[in-house]
Amino acid sequence: MADLEVSIRDSVATLTLNRPEARNALSMEMRELLKQAVHEIEFDPTVRCVLIKGQGEHFMAGGDIKNFEESLARPKGRDYWMLRIHDIHPVIFALKRMGKPVVASVSGAAAGAGVSLAAACDLVIASKDAFFTLAYCHLGVSPDWGSTYTVPRAVGIKRAMQMALLGERISAKNMHDWGLVNYLAEPDMLEQETTKLVERLAAGPTRAYGSTKRLLYQSQQKELESQLEAEAQAFSDCATSPDFKEGVEAFVRKRRPEFTGS
Repeated sequence: MADLEVSIRDSVATLTLNRPEARNALSMEMRELLKQAVHEIEFDPTVRCVLIKGQGEHFMAGGDIKNFEESLARPKGRDYWMLRIHDIHPVIFALKRMGKPVVASVSGAAAGAGVSLAAACDLVIASKDAFFTLAYCHLGVSPDWGSTYTVPRAVGIKRAMQMALLGERISAKNMHDWGLVNYLAEPDMLEQETTKLVERLAAGPTRAYGSTKRLLYQSQQKELESQLEAEAQAFSDCATSPDFKEGVEAFVRKRRPEFTGS
């Protein structure tokens, strides 16, 4: 079995982290398959929503510590680790850049890179008994996968410091209260509630969603004037789309819109 399973159904691409015996810890194979999958999905017009979840009881327990140990047995230089970290960056860029919503469905443990991966998604739904731990400090390293960028923007700098410096287990409820988790679900309802969410997104105005993602993420670096111009450009682009015509007609006629994502 591959360390990442990819399926596409009803316009939803599901990426399942598939190492349940290791709490879906990130293997070298999983890294390569993630890079390939997000690249293909980004440019697949039939995909209108992306779901990332873990096989079994956990989302992702971070990096593969056994692989780290093997690497230490044959000492590597700084350049090796730089290349290894840079090599995963295309996944984070693609998740943020792709013009369709990306949802993380979190059960059990989201640790280290698992927190980073969830935080890189647009929306996070979590089981009420899940927990998050930015556990890099327990290995004597600093965070990667963009978590020092995404986590402070979700929870604030003080809470991000707490997570990163102490490596504590933070409950899904606290993560919801802090702002990293959007939705909580009962453990036995996580799959059902996740399906409802991704189906709703997959039936939405995908082109508008893509523009909205770009605007929201770019707003963190732009000044007001340039952001207003970006909004005008994006709105005008969406206003020429079939989905805009459908949305207006549906509103006027008091019916549900049937968006095609165009």
